[in-house]
Amino acid sequence: MAVDVALIRTKDVCKAYRSEVETVWAARDVDFSARPGEFVCIYGASGSGKSTLLNLLAGLDLADTGEIRVGGVDVGAANERQRAELRLRTVGVVFQDHRLIQEFTAAENVALPLEARGLSTAQAREEALRQLARVGLAGLEDRLPRQLSGGQRQRVGVARALTGQRAVLLADEPTGALDSAATGELFQLIRKLCDEGVLAVVCSHDPRCRDYADTVYEVVDGRLETRS
Repeated sequence: MAVDVALIRTKDVCKAYRSEVETVWAARDVDFSARPGEFVCIYGASGSGKSTLLNLLAGLDLADTGEIRVGGVDVGAANERQRAELRLRTVGVVFQDHRLIQEFTAAENVALPLEARGLSTAQAREEALRQLARVGLAGLEDRLPRQLSGGQRQRVGVARALTGQRAVLLADEPTGALDSAATGELFQLIRKLCDEGVLAVVCSHDPRCRDYADTVYEVVDGRLETRS
């Protein structure tokens, strides 16, 4: 059950891309909040601003105006090092392409953020195994990405995104390269993680995402509109 404390909060967020001939609004007066344990689904047409919004929340891009707070951090006021620290400790990001290191095992991929935080190899592996078991991959920790199915590779990506007790999962079209069965299983996993207290914000074209979500938004020309 979600608790009534906002982990993400935005106010009047705007981001525009301007050229000599036009202004394209990727985010326009975006106000929303999300709590631990909440599954937020965001959908919209290609180019509507979904990915930009996730990048703003992760501190991978900066808004032109407005305020974004994630885990108490003012993302816009933070410097590059502080934003990187936010992603290392609080926010994990999953993309359509799993972006795993092909020469590393599943456990080694998941352990990377922990070793970057200064944990020993043994400590990082222990936590990686725990996270892999959490996403249903116990026993597959020593397989290379090429030895895993597409759905399994995305689960490794989710485990890596949450390792180190990160509380926020941002996922940009995480099922875009998966078949129907693997897509349903990944949404079920994200729902399970939210029930355990994770806040997930998922951008997806797949209408099934909305079936698992607590809150659904549509992005229309950069504006975030609530949908039932």
